[in-house]
Amino acid sequence: MQRDYRQSLSQAGGLGRNRAVGSAPMRRPGAVGAEAGAPAASARRRAVASDSVRTADPTAPVGSAVRTGPKASGPRTASQIAHHVLARAEENARLDRYEQDVKSAFDAIVPTLKRISALQHETDFESRAQDIARRELGFELPEDILADAWVERLDMRRLHAWCTFATYRRFCDDFFSRDPLAAEEGDRHFNGGFEGFLQTCGFHTLDISPCADGRLAHLIRYVLRLPHRAVRRKSYAGALFDIDDSVQKWVETEMLRFRSGRPNTADAPTRYLKLVAYHFSSSDPEHEGCAAHGSDTTKAAAAGLERLLGFQQAIENSFCCGASIDLLLIGVDTDRDAIRVHVPDAEGGMAVDRYLDVMELYETTARLDASRARHDIQDAVRQTSPGVAEGMARLIERLIENNLSQIDSVRGRHGERYADIGHAEHFIGAGVGFEEIQLRNLMYFAYLDTVEEATQDLDVGIRIFTGLNVRRGLPAPVVVRFDYHGQVPGARDRAVARCRRVSEAIKSRYADLFERGLLHLMQVVRDCNADAPIEVLACTASADAKAGGHR
Repeated sequence: MQRDYRQSLSQAGGLGRNRAVGSAPMRRPGAVGAEAGAPAASARRRAVASDSVRTADPTAPVGSAVRTGPKASGPRTASQIAHHVLARAEENARLDRYEQDVKSAFDAIVPTLKRISALQHETDFESRAQDIARRELGFELPEDILADAWVERLDMRRLHAWCTFATYRRFCDDFFSRDPLAAEEGDRHFNGGFEGFLQTCGFHTLDISPCADGRLAHLIRYVLRLPHRAVRRKSYAGALFDIDDSVQKWVETEMLRFRSGRPNTADAPTRYLKLVAYHFSSSDPEHEGCAAHGSDTTKAAAAGLERLLGFQQAIENSFCCGASIDLLLIGVDTDRDAIRVHVPDAEGGMAVDRYLDVMELYETTARLDASRARHDIQDAVRQTSPGVAEGMARLIERLIENNLSQIDSVRGRHGERYADIGHAEHFIGAGVGFEEIQLRNLMYFAYLDTVEEATQDLDVGIRIFTGLNVRRGLPAPVVVRFDYHGQVPGARDRAVARCRRVSEAIKSRYADLFERGLLHLMQVVRDCNADAPIEVLACTASADAKAGGHR
């Protein structure tokens, strides 16, 4: 008997060059420790693609070649790893376990479906397929897809999309029910104190715009080690954030300060801090940098700085110079998760070629005692920009020390750099929301209200998945999602309407892929005020959707 897709997913859920130098995690059933899913992960890395392919054809799909950069030394045992003196080993272990558990669940999909595909002409195919799925994926497969296998080839494209969406549903349910990335009790860096620390630095809001590239999805909770609920994050292709949207958020923030005293009162001497995070590749800078900027690191940094200055000018022109904001620009080496900080001068000015390289700082301070290492970090920040404001300097020092833990984690698990220095995302997220995506290379994100305003972001995502999936005959799974504020009358209805409108627009824009079953969509909404789980509205891989005629 066929089952409604939303019911099936619900049953599948339940996991409750001027530089200064110097809680039980979600587990896939059948998995054993951190090694579970390793073959799948290796297979996916072999399919990893380039972010920017320099060809004469600008429409050439991203991901046509595998790029792994210089060979890394590979994972090492605990006795072989020399940790940085300031690295927080316990936090690293906890975050690493969560990442490995989630990614192993997604990585298990393809090898599991391969096993199932090989059995499709056996007399007991359906029962054996369900046994494998329950054991390896943690849920049963749609009965109607399996039941058709004896008369026609198993619809692997639809099955792959269904499994990706079901795994995403389980991941979301686990995230919102268990809060696995929350700070641990007693952690002096988070423990409910980040907002207070931010205010002592002279800021009441930290608004971060990273690139939409999936290799920066973990920027907040992993690379910068910040509490993800305490900062605002909106991702854009090339980190080219929408100035009008940021102005609107600034107005909303200041209104809350005036009317409600949140996060502090309007007379408090604090400012709004806008941060842009661009990215680059240290091992293959000409190919694995930011696609939106042609893998040109200087161009990416300059574009980010220009957008920051445009935002600042917009605020000053609209609300006078007294309403100004502070700015910060950082770069992220996606091969090693090391950041570079463009330290502002006394007037808040930054330069593309004036930055502090945290990877170099890691090397020079790793063997010092903790007090001396922190002293050297303070000196390095002030040597980079001698006039930097004290509050800004303190925040930068915190970000640097946090980043040292992430560098240490990457080196401990992967050697000198990640094995997958290119793209390896599992699905595209389009719309508004996705706060649970705090993991590297899990999802490519296109922030949008309408497809027309985000064509560049969506096109880049489709190009990436043309290389990752479509060329192998697998679909590009797209989660269309709009979060809403449940206390606002009619908010859910408007979110549902946006989901439907954007889904239809995506189907139309990429009609060829959709008609061939190489593009599947799931529509999702969520009441973000109630801290509720996601609500699945519809999906093209549902029980009544057939290949070639799915809706």
